[in-house]
Amino acid sequence: MSDTPLTITVDGGSFTAYVARPAAQIAPAIIVIQEIFGVNAVMRAICDDLAAQGYLAVCPDLFWRIEPGVDITDQSQAEWDKAFALFKAFDVEAGVADIAATIDLIRADKSCDGKVGAVGFCLGGLLAYLTAVRTDSDASVGYYGVGIEKYTAEADKLVRPLLLHIAEKDQFTPAPVQAQIIAALKNHPQVEIHTYPGRDHAFARRGGAHYDSADAGLANSRTIEFFKANLG
Repeated sequence: MSDTPLTITVDGGSFTAYVARPAAQIAPAIIVIQEIFGVNAVMRAICDDLAAQGYLAVCPDLFWRIEPGVDITDQSQAEWDKAFALFKAFDVEAGVADIAATIDLIRADKSCDGKVGAVGFCLGGLLAYLTAVRTDSDASVGYYGVGIEKYTAEADKLVRPLLLHIAEKDQFTPAPVQAQIIAALKNHPQVEIHTYPGRDHAFARRGGAHYDSADAGLANSRTIEFFKANLG
């Protein structure tokens, strides 16, 4: 069930995070890393779904340095324009630091059993990859991350499991870029990659133009099995 927001304090200020707590008093935690639309209904629903499956789910407001409390949809051009403006203004390095601070805070929460994973979508898919290579996340999942190819050299720092979902027809990650990512990561012992033929970017975003219930369900089931194996 949803709970009162967390507040995370870092150098330069503080930000909030949506929290959904499971029925169990103590559980593994999962950091849900937002798309370019902020901590919106889609992200909150993902947290609620994870909580229903037994995880302490936390979605930090990573746009707080630009505009706190962004909560928009993908249903109008004005919202898309704002989302892309936020994406362009976003500081990836600061975002990863904010995720690391969120991991530290929730790992110390009395309701967390000490295991913390991460799952991200779109921009969050990139951040999930960087969370895997730069933080102590116990297991990380990225859905159709944009820009991972710029950071594949960091994979040598990866010591904990990473699962990537790639949309074959992703308009933001063309086939040559996908091939570059896969070639760089496919033989890494900690990396599992699944590609979804015919699917476009955000095929797992419920209500989105490219949503595909079958492949979204497949990807989500793989994600849950991955977390069960690595977080408990």
